[in-house]
Amino acid sequence: MEYKELKGQVRLSEKMTLTVEEAAALSGVGISRIREITDDPDCEFVLFVGRKKLIKRIPFQEYLYKVKRL
Repeated sequence: MEYKELKGQVRLSEKMTLTVEEAAALSGVGISRIREITDDPDCEFVLFVGRKKLIKRIPFQEYLYKVKRL
């Protein structure tokens, strides 16, 4: 299969990086709140590809588990 064919077939829960919108849909956290968190220079789960902001899925999930325990 070519990349174009696979791109639409990858499940959200299996993607390595997510857009802010996908991260919001997966986590239930609002888009504005995710943008606010990822604007912090110390945020460890944000990845910039040019001007595009991507969320590293596994570190983001770990962050959410950590925050929920507090």
